[in-house]
Amino acid sequence: MRIAVPLINLRIERIKMKTVMQYLPSLSSPRQRAAAAFVAATLGVLAPATLHASAQVSAPRLDLGSGTIEGIKISVKDIEMVSFRGIPYAAAPVGDLRWKPPQPVAAWAGVRDTTRFGARCMQLPLFPMEFRGREMSEDCLFLNVWKPAQPSGDKLPVLVYFYGGGFAAGDSSEPRYDGAALASRGIVTVTVNYRLGVFGFLALPEMARESPHGAAGNYGLLDQHAALRWVRENIGQFGGDPDKVTIGGESAGSVAVSAHLASPLSKGFFARAIGQSGAAFGPLTIWSREDATTAAQAFQRKMNGASLAELRAIPAQSLLNGTGPKEKPDFLFWPSIDGHFLTHPLEETYAAGSQARVPLLVGSNSHEAPHTMILDAQPPTPHNWRAALKRVFGPYATDVLALYPGNNDDEVRRSATSLASDIFISHATRRWVDAHRETSGAPVYFYLYTHKRPQKRNPEPDQLPEDGAVHSSEIKYALGTLGLSNRFVWRPQDHAVSRIFSGYVAHFVKTGTPNDPSLPAWPASREEQGGLLRQQIAVDTKTITDVETPRHTFLRRYYAENPLLPEHRRR
Repeated sequence: MRIAVPLINLRIERIKMKTVMQYLPSLSSPRQRAAAAFVAATLGVLAPATLHASAQVSAPRLDLGSGTIEGIKISVKDIEMVSFRGIPYAAAPVGDLRWKPPQPVAAWAGVRDTTRFGARCMQLPLFPMEFRGREMSEDCLFLNVWKPAQPSGDKLPVLVYFYGGGFAAGDSSEPRYDGAALASRGIVTVTVNYRLGVFGFLALPEMARESPHGAAGNYGLLDQHAALRWVRENIGQFGGDPDKVTIGGESAGSVAVSAHLASPLSKGFFARAIGQSGAAFGPLTIWSREDATTAAQAFQRKMNGASLAELRAIPAQSLLNGTGPKEKPDFLFWPSIDGHFLTHPLEETYAAGSQARVPLLVGSNSHEAPHTMILDAQPPTPHNWRAALKRVFGPYATDVLALYPGNNDDEVRRSATSLASDIFISHATRRWVDAHRETSGAPVYFYLYTHKRPQKRNPEPDQLPEDGAVHSSEIKYALGTLGLSNRFVWRPQDHAVSRIFSGYVAHFVKTGTPNDPSLPAWPASREEQGGLLRQQIAVDTKTITDVETPRHTFLRRYYAENPLLPEHRRR
């Protein structure tokens, strides 16, 4: 008997994930369903931040190859920084440039105001987010730079950070990604807008025919690559060292980082990498060209665009609306093997040791998804747990129960949270850890983030329970941006955890190791005492032995043995 892969079945609400997603059976492959589940889960559990504006002090200017920009001075804890916001790094991808790789930005005369964030890329209002940009537009290929105000004798290390949002939402202006805190530690910090959804990942054969590389899709990843090229060419003007660039990201941003390590285009543009909760490994594997084409042609039929020229003539908002309602999108798009940015499945590239062999800081959270994902509306009892596992896993239920036991209600809740988290994103992240650790020859610093965020100032009456560190909750701690959000009642222990996590991130960006003498020691991951060494980041940060290998061994086997049934092809 062939069993369909158990995925996150979700329905998107205004703020959080609540129940099962009804449209997954219409998707055409395991990779498409896994990607769709990932997008939906991401949209359901990410939390926005609230902006606290910084005061303007003066108007610094810099001369770039394309023209002069004028930024803004800001201060963090009496340390002066300079921020340049909304710098165009590529031409507007509009008109004939829609669904083409990013093109060089045209030079401008005079002084360009870069004191405000540029427009965010086209996206549905899938859930509340606080954007500091004023508008949404196809003309969205902007980046932001924060740097220390005082020049340093040496070139400074650089962090280029990609936002999350399931490749369907997000923006570099979100306060949680603000680069001022890391800039205050002597790091030039860059955040990047990239095309999303149908604008970033539609892959039609006609697009490939007009491409000199025979490639279609992955325009969002090509945008990120163009930003890395911009950094190499321009970051010296900001005091940054182009040979000391770290790329980082969370969720979809982390998936993108794992892809850049495998891309023949991006290797050599960075010296180290950070991945927070996400990787393009099973079940979040990059789509095949066939999967991407099938999804794109279905969308083309819906939009009645007989040719690429006709699709390019459709207004951007109409295309966005055509992907479906925000409550239940009909079309979700995903990176694919295009033969140019990505030439092989990531797991093949990593297995061959052909990825960028750079130090990697990577991990996931203890509560990436809630126990209700598996149990739905049923209480977490042993009886309900066994019934849910039999319903989802069929003849594999006994194997799952041995790895995720449920002998009492508390154990069921813990196991259901662990299984949901693994299925959603933790298993894919672990496969990235294993692949890079085994073939790169570079150190992998593997973390488990367990610190629960505090109570919201205005909690929702039907808020899902948080049994650990929820998906995306670590961003503010890792980037040191707690102070830019007033949605939570921050406690002294939150600032203590942020000092540790952001300290690890800053030292890794500077040196390729998180080990600062002022922080708890963090050894590179290796097999020891039946598990992998892993840093548990919490109030009591310490090194633990991760003994979850049997769980991930089972999930590898399960996903290999259970492709989706053919009747689940997209309508």
